[in-house]
Amino acid sequence: MTRLGLGLSGQGLTPPEVVECARLADELGYDSFWLSEGHGGDQFTTLTACALATERIRLGTSIVSVFVRSAPTIAMAAACVDHFSQGRFILGLGSSHKVQVEGEHGLSYSRPVQRLRETVEIVRSLLRQGETAYRGEIFDIKRFDMWFRPFRREIPIYLAAVFPKMLQICGEVSQGAMLTWTTPGGTRKAAQIVAQGARAAGRRPEEVEIANLITTSVSLDGPPDIEGIRSSLAFYAGFFPRYNRALAEQGFAEEASVIRQAYHEGRRGKDLARLVPDQMVNAIAAIGTPEECKQRIEEYRRAGATLPIIAPRYSGQGAKEQIMAVIRALAP
Repeated sequence: MTRLGLGLSGQGLTPPEVVECARLADELGYDSFWLSEGHGGDQFTTLTACALATERIRLGTSIVSVFVRSAPTIAMAAACVDHFSQGRFILGLGSSHKVQVEGEHGLSYSRPVQRLRETVEIVRSLLRQGETAYRGEIFDIKRFDMWFRPFRREIPIYLAAVFPKMLQICGEVSQGAMLTWTTPGGTRKAAQIVAQGARAAGRRPEEVEIANLITTSVSLDGPPDIEGIRSSLAFYAGFFPRYNRALAEQGFAEEASVIRQAYHEGRRGKDLARLVPDQMVNAIAAIGTPEECKQRIEEYRRAGATLPIIAPRYSGQGAKEQIMAVIRALAP
């Protein structure tokens, strides 16, 4: 069976509504369900509820920031969800963004790549041995004991990556790379760099999943919600320097520069969104009828995404119903 994932951000949904969506995806044969955590609720709590409400679907974080939780806390939370899901959990980790870590959490942001590497090592050590003593460049842990036996001694770890350095690390140490806001061309390039990293570490490229969150809007009873995607893309390009640069490198340098400048000048909402051209929206998402969206997903597969993950972006009244309609329309 062709594998397809579902990714939600919690935007516009209550935690119980997120669980309803995960249950539906499980019933319809989706491979995996992924939950982000910029805002919108705690990942591990909600995924535990999803674990108890589902039977087969894999459950993953997309992603856990290595700055806002300690490494032992991440390991314990991952082990707990893995228990409740009976071995269906995937730990997605990422370095997050300076503007979030400092601006929204009030924490210092430095050396994200090294922090991510060390977090992976600590989490794996705790899961494997139940305790760890670790001294690195970032962390100095005298001793930490989990006090319970993990369901699995090894949990798959996927890493979020945008640029070559982190993509290389994905190939070297992870079971999967997590991509977002990429064109098929950007996906192809990322997959090639991940493969290079895997080979350099003596691994086979096939050992590393290329998971790709694809922003998705399906036309069902009316036209697809292009404006919702345009608004999200405008925010990401304006607020996050990393995604602004990624869009520039995928063929939208001038547009990305204009959006970033406008954001700094205080433009928001529709005033900012109108700076995102249709060409950019269509290049970065799956939009249209169910059949058109399925064809677009296949483009990403051909470009190297071994696990495409549809990411419906709806908010406000009726968001749950819209998302569930998309889940049904694109079921594998």
